[in-house]
Amino acid sequence: MSEILRVAVVGHTNTGKTSLLRTLARDVAFGEVSDAAGTTRHVEGLRLLADGEPAIELFDTPGMEDAIALLEFVDTLALAGERIDGPDRVARFLAAPEAHDRFEQEAKVLRQMLASDAALYVVDARDPVLPKHRDELALLAACARPLLPVLNFVASPDARVDDWRAALARLSLHVAVSFDSVAPALDGERELFDTLATLMHAYRPALQRLVDARVREAEARRHAARRLVAELLLELAARREHLSDASAPALQAAVDGLRASVRRREQACVEALLSLYRFRADDARTSALPLTEGRWDDDLFNPETLRQMGIRLSSGAAAGAAAGVGIDLMTGGLTLGAAAALGALAGGLWQTFGHYGERIAAKLRGHRELSVDDAILRLVALRQRQLLLALEGRGHAALSPIEVGEPMADAGIEGAQVAERWRKGSLPAALARARAHPEWVDEDGDEEREAAIDELSAALL
Repeated sequence: MSEILRVAVVGHTNTGKTSLLRTLARDVAFGEVSDAAGTTRHVEGLRLLADGEPAIELFDTPGMEDAIALLEFVDTLALAGERIDGPDRVARFLAAPEAHDRFEQEAKVLRQMLASDAALYVVDARDPVLPKHRDELALLAACARPLLPVLNFVASPDARVDDWRAALARLSLHVAVSFDSVAPALDGERELFDTLATLMHAYRPALQRLVDARVREAEARRHAARRLVAELLLELAARREHLSDASAPALQAAVDGLRASVRRREQACVEALLSLYRFRADDARTSALPLTEGRWDDDLFNPETLRQMGIRLSSGAAAGAAAGVGIDLMTGGLTLGAAAALGALAGGLWQTFGHYGERIAAKLRGHRELSVDDAILRLVALRQRQLLLALEGRGHAALSPIEVGEPMADAGIEGAQVAERWRKGSLPAALARARAHPEWVDEDGDEEREAAIDELSAALL
């Protein structure tokens, strides 16, 4: 028995073996992931750590492309009347010239199988069960290593999970796990490692350490993520832009400046969250979506955009303030609220300023500050909650864009209730306190500020 559990990750070509390893390792750069068949051509390994100590070693292998022909060839290698067991039959094949020529890719798989303690057989659950899969399993079984089928891409509506479980059972593989490498369930890793531990009892302590360590890491990551969002909301609430000149050009500059600072601060939060969840920082991009001229007709303060998000404008916005200037935040195609408003400021709007400049100036006459309206705090909180949900359920093998729904959608009854409070309920008292502390925008370490961040973090649950 090796010191560290060595597990070969095997299966037919293009079933998501590298994708599985990327998600387990939380490494978007491991290997190469593509929709093209036969992307992985060599064996590549990685180690998963528990509290800094190696717990398991996983080996990515090429896809098996011609198991039917290989099984027939292996059978022809048996001498008349000879009875040898599976591993010896596999070893005889690996010594044959064909193992370095016609069946080179399959030979790499079987060689790694014999060098490992166990194997994960990765299945694309969207595929029909075919004879080639049965022959692959027959060859892998000949290596005499514990084999755990992993049903991948089970979140797809085309998944044939029941068909695969029934087919595997007919081959005496009664234990299988579902693990979607693109959209993994929150408890997917635990189920995978717990099931592997039942097959490899001698390694159960190491696997349990890995499970426990990952649970702690996930909780610490969620706590840090909520604090990042809480700091964002606190700083937006505390932000004040002072106006010494209420002229139209000065007002335009102040409004544009506040808009830009809100956008930068929200984008900085998105990038910090991506880094925390170990996604690429440059996957996040912002792009302004300017108001189409005349879109709101002559209604300067049309609240339609925020209303579509389920948010009502607060009475503190003197003119009603809403919408039109929006932002898309992209994370590898992750879309967060196209054309969502970053609009309302206490006392005025930034959009369509040129057409209504004098009316806005009249509204602001006598005012000396601009601040981010409550409605925008609600919107930002909902957007960030949706981003957290997306990151929690996003595997590191994801290639296609994940569309995040409108903030009105949330996971589960309890999550929906929290989202509803952010839309229509009273805002957390911490945000009201932040209004009176503009120094909180740039000041760290203040005890009252830290307490307010903790309060906001809890309110995001």
